[in-house]
Amino acid sequence: MIVLDCSTALSWFIPDEDSTAARELRERVVREGAVVPSLWPIEVGNVLVFAMRRRRIDAAQRLAALEAFGELPIEIDTETLTKVWRETLNLADEFRLTLYDACYLELAHRRELPLATHDQELRAAGKKLGIELL
Repeated sequence: MIVLDCSTALSWFIPDEDSTAARELRERVVREGAVVPSLWPIEVGNVLVFAMRRRRIDAAQRLAALEAFGELPIEIDTETLTKVWRETLNLADEFRLTLYDACYLELAHRRELPLATHDQELRAAGKKLGIELL
């Protein structure tokens, strides 16, 4: 199982972000599963709204992405909100991350799982905490 950040997952469904590495990661998620913080569905939905507004995808592509996400073995972590005002906020301060990004960091650290992210600041923080990065 891995912790999957929003931008990495969305690269599977936004044509100009497609890559071999993205497809390989999706196959790994199919095989092993992923876990995401409880804010993930909102963050994914928001990115898809703006991708449509910017004409990067159309309504059919958005619907296909949402349906595909529903079929993937992605667990939504129920402890995210209980950690946000302490552990997560502290990580955000320590590593100068957004609270959103710190949710992924906290989850990977707490569950001792690899973190899949393209975000360079989040990757740097994960490295300092000894988290395996994908």
